[in-house]
Amino acid sequence: MKSSFINYKQSVIHYNRFGSGDEVLFAFHGYGENADSFIFLDDVIGKNFTIIAIDFPFHGKTKWNEGLLFNVEDLLQIITILNHSSNQQINLLGYSMGGRVSLKLLQTIPDKIKKLILIAPDGLHNNIWHSISTQTLVGNRIFKYVMKHPGFLLKMIKLAVKINAFNKSIANFVHYYLDEASSRWILYERWTTMRKFNLNKALLKSIITQKKISVKILFGKFDKVIVTKRGVIFKKGIENFVEVKEITAGHQLLKEKYAKEIAALFES
Repeated sequence: MKSSFINYKQSVIHYNRFGSGDEVLFAFHGYGENADSFIFLDDVIGKNFTIIAIDFPFHGKTKWNEGLLFNVEDLLQIITILNHSSNQQINLLGYSMGGRVSLKLLQTIPDKIKKLILIAPDGLHNNIWHSISTQTLVGNRIFKYVMKHPGFLLKMIKLAVKINAFNKSIANFVHYYLDEASSRWILYERWTTMRKFNLNKALLKSIITQKKISVKILFGKFDKVIVTKRGVIFKKGIENFVEVKEITAGHQLLKEKYAKEIAALFES
């Protein structure tokens, strides 16, 4: 594995490159993770793919100095720098937040995409709170305030769990990111910075059909955050091109014990 950096504008982008295959696979990690999350795949798909995984802004070893904005144009320029075979179609692997990023790339450069692999992908469901907090000025200001003063929100979550109006496992997930001030602020930075990766699902389905792009989606049966039914709903009407699989697992699917299941997604 080669761990390297490139300069982009005023920033320094970290990435890993591994594998020796002829096909190029760009891998995009989930929230709070980094490019190292994919290293275990070298043993199972490295002979067929050269894998390039970057650290997103405010993740891993990337030093982002462009303010709270990272958009698809930035990512495309970074991909162009890293992809030595610029005329070749690329494959995409996106986990969780990286799934949303992968879908945005498909929406933007469909002719450049050969195959799309999604693992517990964000973006297939319209999260109203995420949309309000990242897509509107007022919502983003409220989001910023709440991240600095979370007391009321945490009390409401506690009450909601008590009256069975909120899933306890999801409440624990929320507490993981909100209990510490540093975690709250990095959440604000990350969500706000990635706000331009919004999706048009109708357009995506049209692109997948017209371009005949193979899309395979893997979910964990016990995932309470990103549930399988989102993939099933997205698949309707484009069944010939989209395959949805579910395994006995939770949300954390980027683990060596699931390597074979992930590798199977790359089979024709």
